[in-house]
Amino acid sequence: MIADAGARSGRHGAGSAVRGIRAVLIDLDGTLADTVPDIAPAVNAMLADFGRAPLDEATIARYVGRGADVLLQRALGGGSDGRVEAGMLERARPLYHSAYARFNGRAATLYPGVVEGLAGLRALGLALACVTNKPAADARTLLAGFDLARFFGVVVGGDTLPTRKPAVEPLAHAAERLGVPLAACLMLGDSAIDAQAARAAGIPVVLVDHGYREGLPVEAIDCDAVVAGITEVARRLAPDAADRFPFA
Repeated sequence: MIADAGARSGRHGAGSAVRGIRAVLIDLDGTLADTVPDIAPAVNAMLADFGRAPLDEATIARYVGRGADVLLQRALGGGSDGRVEAGMLERARPLYHSAYARFNGRAATLYPGVVEGLAGLRALGLALACVTNKPAADARTLLAGFDLARFFGVVVGGDTLPTRKPAVEPLAHAAERLGVPLAACLMLGDSAIDAQAARAAGIPVVLVDHGYREGLPVEAIDCDAVVAGITEVARRLAPDAADRFPFA
């Protein structure tokens, strides 16, 4: 992970021309990388330990987004509203995390243009934070494996604070760590969870048209714009862009 001071340098130079936006808070799973190919075998390894049948990737993808505990509740409980007793969750948690440590980064892939898009945002002088519901250690491992850690001054995981997205606290914590007012941040994600967190924070939110949305179409989510990828975000935040975002 690059030092906070390096990310804070994004407050100067070209970024000053990006009206009001000084930092971008970026989700990980479904926004930067397609991670279900790693998550699915870890979930199924956990299920096998309970004598359960495996789930297909499409089903597991619908369970992703609200953190590992919710993922496990859904996988063990048999649906998006699935719940299990606390004792079962306590048993499942170390089994899943141990399995995921073996699979993390093996089959996951970056979405097209991620590296170029992050570089473009940094070239605008913007500070970047990764704000994810994935455990922070797993997020850092994945970012390092893809050589993306160099872009981020801060990583806030689902276990960094007592609350996780869609609560506002992870976004506020990331902004504070970057040394940027929360009001000067943009949220970039893939789901209603990201949009709800941004709305709670009172900041604009842009969603990518791929990722994991718990089965909800992106058109049904309250956001300020939908983009094809991060390169489009960097392009539309540029001071001379003809199709600048309305909030920038």
